[in-house]
Amino acid sequence: MMNLIYEGKAKKIYESNDSNEVIVWFKDDTTAFNGEKKDIINEKGRVNLLFTRYFFRLLESEGIKTHLLDFIDEKSFKAQKVNIIPVEVVIRNYAAGSICKRLGFEKGERFNLPLCEFYLKDDNLKDPLIYKSQIKYKYEITDEELDIIESAALRINSIMSFYLCEKNITLVDFKLEFGKNKNGEIILADEISPDTCRFWKKGTTESLDKDVYREEKGDLLSSYKELAQILGVYDEV
Repeated sequence: MMNLIYEGKAKKIYESNDSNEVIVWFKDDTTAFNGEKKDIINEKGRVNLLFTRYFFRLLESEGIKTHLLDFIDEKSFKAQKVNIIPVEVVIRNYAAGSICKRLGFEKGERFNLPLCEFYLKDDNLKDPLIYKSQIKYKYEITDEELDIIESAALRINSIMSFYLCEKNITLVDFKLEFGKNKNGEIILADEISPDTCRFWKKGTTESLDKDVYREEKGDLLSSYKELAQILGVYDEV
């Protein structure tokens, strides 16, 4: 039996036979509002793995390095073992969610340039907003490394936004995590799925992401599967 290294809200990380690799297993658990709302939705883990496969392959084809190595089964993949940088990077193209509550933006308001924000990855503190200058005081990370992370996040945004626009999907905002591999290289880690992004049907604010669950706007899995059909995610299996 594999040893569990870490368990988060949506995934479990297990040891692999290779000390430089881990197994990432997707759960069916669904949470919102820092875990205050919780449910188990059958198949969600499988579908999110398919989205992660889809988006990671897209990004890798454009030269973005990820921790992905190989897929094991319908709910898990093998990845490079990385030391996760405990900061979530959020790129916003349109106003939605917390930024509307914090700063009074109107939902759907478009930013002239993508907005990059950093959040401390700490459930006990409810993942607060943190400035780049503060990150350096809390963690051993340099200005150059933070610039690498921000640059990579904005490049990922450019790739995904262009691609999704052609599919009549608007990339509203999304969350990324990065980690350092055994060579000290900063690479994209975690996942990219409707759990970590906001996707709207082009020209509308109709959600095909976890806001369906947060705001009780319908059946979450049906919305994820609709997005998968639009993008051709199932064709990549």
